[in-house]
Amino acid sequence: MLVLLPPSEGKTAPVVGPPLDVAGLSSPRLYPMREKVLDALIQVSAQPEAVTILGVGASITDEVARNVNLRAAPTARADQVYSGVLFAAAGLSRLPPAARARAEESVRIFSGLWGVTSPGDCIPTYRLSMATDLPGIGPLTRAWRGELAAALDSRADGDLVVDCRSATYLAAWRPPRSAAWVQVRVVREVAGRRAGGSHNAKHA
Repeated sequence: MLVLLPPSEGKTAPVVGPPLDVAGLSSPRLYPMREKVLDALIQVSAQPEAVTILGVGASITDEVARNVNLRAAPTARADQVYSGVLFAAAGLSRLPPAARARAEESVRIFSGLWGVTSPGDCIPTYRLSMATDLPGIGPLTRAWRGELAAALDSRADGDLVVDCRSATYLAAWRPPRSAAWVQVRVVREVAGRRAGGSHNAKHA
């Protein structure tokens, strides 16, 4: 089984930890593209108009500025850095050793910066959405599409894929037809009509 998760906007910045080792991340065939996207993000984040380019609000200007130092920033496991509602509910970082090993094999977390990671990959906190049109790279969904297909298609072939991602990350990679693909959508019914679930519905 393969479980696909989006990243969370909410992140916990590691206070101490080893510096980023891009070559040491899982799915090593993504290394060249990860380096290109990382370099482009660092360059953009140093510009005065970085917040506008990255499509984020002025309230997180400091977070964008920290992108400049990503290569030297302390890292922690991805399942500890991502700390939004979904990850708090999943509790991946609190799993016992045997369950954690299974999650490492079956859970993949999508990212505009890294493409995809495993829960145990050590990453710094960062700010970059897959929806970004990144100067020097282009729309990230398009830039990652071929790379992710090469990295994930064989892993998903003939397997059950439980997909909890949003539409933005879905646009970057779809499982092959040979996979048993199940998409998880949280909706609520109001006056007989279905609508998207609330932010806290991710906890379900």
